[in-house]
Amino acid sequence: MKTYIRYLIFDFCKKILIVSLIFFLLVLLLNLFEEINFFKDKSEHLYYPLLLNLLNAPTILIKVFPFIFLISTQFLIISLIEKNEIMILKNFGIDNFKILGIIAVVSFVISLILIIFFYNFSAKLKHIYLEIKNNFASDNKYLAVITENGIWIKDEINRNINIINADSIEGNVLKNVVITEFDENFNPRKYIYSKNVNILEKVWNIKNGIVIENNLRKVENSILFETNFNSERINTLFSNLNSLTLWELFKLRKDYISVGYSIDNINLHLQKIYAFPVYLTILTIFATVLMLNVPINKPKIFYLLIGIFLSVLIFYINHFSSLLGENNKLPITMSVWLPHVIVSMLTGIGMVRINEK
Repeated sequence: MKTYIRYLIFDFCKKILIVSLIFFLLVLLLNLFEEINFFKDKSEHLYYPLLLNLLNAPTILIKVFPFIFLISTQFLIISLIEKNEIMILKNFGIDNFKILGIIAVVSFVISLILIIFFYNFSAKLKHIYLEIKNNFASDNKYLAVITENGIWIKDEINRNINIINADSIEGNVLKNVVITEFDENFNPRKYIYSKNVNILEKVWNIKNGIVIENNLRKVENSILFETNFNSERINTLFSNLNSLTLWELFKLRKDYISVGYSIDNINLHLQKIYAFPVYLTILTIFATVLMLNVPINKPKIFYLLIGIFLSVLIFYINHFSSLLGENNKLPITMSVWLPHVIVSMLTGIGMVRINEK
């Protein structure tokens, strides 16, 4: 590997590491207040807010990596310009396109490493974070999961413990439902079987339910069954995908399909993961082109403010496009990739005369 390539790789990696560390410390500082606020009414030691803060920080850091890569690239180009190293490289026949290519490749490789290793590591920490926090939450007695054996719900209400299993879900209707009602000591009280249960509200409407109680079996045309769940709440419980590794996401998607549950959120989340290396690489190229096209007689803060403003703008464009995908206004794949295509086209325009700078 040529000396200038090693130098660019080392310098870029060093700047990404430094900026990442700064952002990580900021994340720890800002998120700590939220964790302390969560425990303000609980007589717990400061240990738990600090622990939860550390466990949650990597997941938050992943969301700000686009800013980290853009700002790191800006610092790299500023450093090369201030030291006249770009002019020195040009004198040896190394133009701006070659510099851009090296930075882009490094960005892509680091992004892949982040997705393969850091993302899965942060997902595991996020899972532990949610487990610990759920123990202190007021609604930790209410659980819902989807497995290959269907939908399972644990619900505690009116001194009863209800274990609910359904084969599938279609809209607001659970299919082939079995409800087992226990007392506080887990002694069975009642069994309810039904082919269709409407879960639009927290008081479920059970049609033609078979009830077994005290060894007596009867059929009731309509049963109103009080729970802590409705379809909206169940969707919310299933929506935290940041605590799942890539392999767990693939398995969950398979389980969702088996019970007829919508996989749109999982597909959207996976598409964002697939697009992550491309996204960071595009932002790296964008920042490089930007820094090589703006006047060099401006202070550093000018460059940084431009970069931060544009990265925030791109972030909100991505977020808005994702919302369109979630609401089925755009195809999921298009909602993820369209903003990247737009930024790539704008970046391509700036690359036309990059070697003249």
